[in-house]
Amino acid sequence: MSGATDRQRGAGGGTPRATLITNIGELTTNDHRDGDPCGTLHDAAVLIEDARIAWVGSAADATRRLATRAATAADVELLDAGGRAVIPGFVDSHTHLVFGGDRADEFEARMTGTPYAAGGIRRTVAATRDASDAELRERLARLVTELHRQGTTTFEVKTGYGLTVHDEARLARLAAEVTPEVTYLGAHVVPAEFADRREDYVELVCGDMLQACAAHSRWIDVFCERGAFTGDEARRILAAGAAHGLMPRVHGNQLGPGDGVRLAVELGAASVDHCTFLEDADVAALSGSSTVATLLPGVEFSTRQPYPDARRLIDAGVVVALASDCNPGSSFTSSMPLMIALAVREMGMTPAEAVWAATAGGARALRRHDVGAIAPGARADLVMLDAPTRVHLAYRPGVPLVAGVFKDGAAVG
Repeated sequence: MSGATDRQRGAGGGTPRATLITNIGELTTNDHRDGDPCGTLHDAAVLIEDARIAWVGSAADATRRLATRAATAADVELLDAGGRAVIPGFVDSHTHLVFGGDRADEFEARMTGTPYAAGGIRRTVAATRDASDAELRERLARLVTELHRQGTTTFEVKTGYGLTVHDEARLARLAAEVTPEVTYLGAHVVPAEFADRREDYVELVCGDMLQACAAHSRWIDVFCERGAFTGDEARRILAAGAAHGLMPRVHGNQLGPGDGVRLAVELGAASVDHCTFLEDADVAALSGSSTVATLLPGVEFSTRQPYPDARRLIDAGVVVALASDCNPGSSFTSSMPLMIALAVREMGMTPAEAVWAATAGGARALRRHDVGAIAPGARADLVMLDAPTRVHLAYRPGVPLVAGVFKDGAAVG
């Protein structure tokens, strides 16, 4: 935790077994209460024990809570939040953090009028294949540090920049070193060497490549889009993944209307990501399903495409998540605070809705019940803001407001 808080060791000295954060001006629990999905508490306190949230309540009740603990108060570290806001750690449910190379020139070209197309992925594929494990691991570590410093405590990582059996397997293995939320994305694009043998590549994705990656992965994903994979191909690939115990996710409706959203709902996918171009039937399908619509506003910021209409989805009862889509081509940012600011400014979300989507929404997109909330039993993943309310994440865009981060009860970043 940064020096932004006042600390006091328990009287017994040594390493405390628990931490009490008190004098929290505004606490976002995401524990739904009184019609407030953010479960907001004021003048609050949080007790952390054994990497979990043990108790949440008013600062006035914190001393009484300590007195009722089985252990003595001497083993508790006290942190005074000084009236700052505390929120759950961000849950970034869509990233592509393992890659080689750089595509800054492609971004520059887009800013002068060149349209975005999925084919740029092949440049990163070539660079990733050329990179050593050590090079990929070093960049991955730097990006994970970036995530932590900006308040992200849980994140997913996709493969998809190897597109050979060997390279996809090593990307999955490297990703698994930093997160349990690994997604096999062999169906990112058809690589150049299979340009005239598309069916052979789909067979490879469903066969040897899948077998090589499954042991390191929890999820399987398909880029169901023009320039990538058709709805029929996506259904086949996701079914193969399910047979290996991998749960489905879908990239869909990013570049135009398509099959992605309705396919995701049909297959019970945990999420369908992008959702930029939606027809009424897509929204209706999502509103009656358990599939989360994960919106990635960093992509629209970087590609100058239209932003997805979050207001339309929320008003229809769809569960919405926000994620960074951190990747070298279309959204090279790891900043969830930026996603919140863009969602509020460009996508019709309120600050409360955006913070919920970046925390609890991301947890739902990963089908996790232990993160995305500050409630008894949840993992002690939380962020202290150098601000009095969560609204400042959108109100003060671009300002580094993360004053401290806890992951599993320990200070990180």
